[in-house]
Amino acid sequence: MYWQSDMECMSRDDLELVQLERLQATLNRVARNVPLYRKRFADLGIDPYDIQSLADVQRLPFTTKADLRDNYPYGLFAVPLRDVVRMQASTGTTGKPTVVGYTAGDVRRWSELMARILMAGGITKDDAVQIAYNYGLLTGAFGLHYGVELIGASVIPSSSGNARRQISIMQDYRTTALVCTPSYALHLADTLDDLGINKTALSLRCGLFGSEPWTEDMRTEIEARLGIQATDNYGLSEITGVAGECLERQGLHINEDHFLAEIIDPQTGNVLPPGHKGELVITTLTKEAFPLIRFRTGDLTSLIDAPCPCGRTLRRMTRIPGRSDDMLIIRGCNVFPSQIETVITETGLHAPRFQIVLDRIGHMDQATILLEAPESFCTDSIKQSQRILENVRIRLNTEFGVAFEVRLVEPRTIDKSKKVRDLR
Repeated sequence: MYWQSDMECMSRDDLELVQLERLQATLNRVARNVPLYRKRFADLGIDPYDIQSLADVQRLPFTTKADLRDNYPYGLFAVPLRDVVRMQASTGTTGKPTVVGYTAGDVRRWSELMARILMAGGITKDDAVQIAYNYGLLTGAFGLHYGVELIGASVIPSSSGNARRQISIMQDYRTTALVCTPSYALHLADTLDDLGINKTALSLRCGLFGSEPWTEDMRTEIEARLGIQATDNYGLSEITGVAGECLERQGLHINEDHFLAEIIDPQTGNVLPPGHKGELVITTLTKEAFPLIRFRTGDLTSLIDAPCPCGRTLRRMTRIPGRSDDMLIIRGCNVFPSQIETVITETGLHAPRFQIVLDRIGHMDQATILLEAPESFCTDSIKQSQRILENVRIRLNTEFGVAFEVRLVEPRTIDKSKKVRDLR
């Protein structure tokens, strides 16, 4: 099934012409309206009109998450604020988020892209789609919500949390499609078992899962325990819906008429040929409010040039196995160790020594902060120490939307060279 067959099945020659035309328009827009790009292009002696082929994009500078942080909140907007109809945010590399703006045209295109991904994953206008992502400043739930409505299917915006309530909604509303993180899908399967409910009591038939890496073994388990067909999708808070699997499930089709994708060596920045694993770099081709040039995503993947049996001519990318930087993905939320350190320091602990321990209890991520007890944490100030620990826990939960457990350990027992222990 296609949402926009004329674009999804376009000939490669025609697609590349569309990409080049949109790339040139985007470069002219950012050179005119975004000070960061105007300066970088000038420093490198680049005139947007010099970009005459898609290969020329390699001459352009990268954009990094640090650039987004340094230009907080509106420094990378390419339109005046009066043209921005929506603002959302993504997690940055410190406690400061990245603000992403959308024009009315951006929201419309975002909806179209998500409708493509949803239909490729098997959603039709006859489905009742339960979206169990958190509805907040992060973009995940909203884009999928728009896409479901555009298709004409029914949206059930159940948001995240409270697995028993999610199951009850599935039963009462006769949910046919589930959209959430893969780990949460398995948590829901565990909850079904705890409640003694057979999967056949549900109306589920398919699921679209993303926001965190997952394996084929996880897909097999989700399908077996929920009785559904599961597909993967990929997007970024800064960029929206980049790619999604069709029912062939042989890679994620990239929405190439809206995004130009490259794979680079994370160390050298050199572009790698199709089939080689490296860091995904995205240039937006149609975003008006927040265009990005050669944005380094930090996600590792490779490109697939071979034709797909589904008939789509859009190039595919392999599923994301991990990242090239130190970002942690915990229950679908992006968290950097530097962010955690900032939050702990802001609670009054100077130069804290800590370690992040990630584990999986059942199918849900468990995040624990091991914090070395400062000398001031003596036995005659236990109440004060407990208040500080509770403050750290609350601040972490509020900042990231992830429930961290915070534990004290003896001084000089944490290996400073190993900030993260990921046991998942």
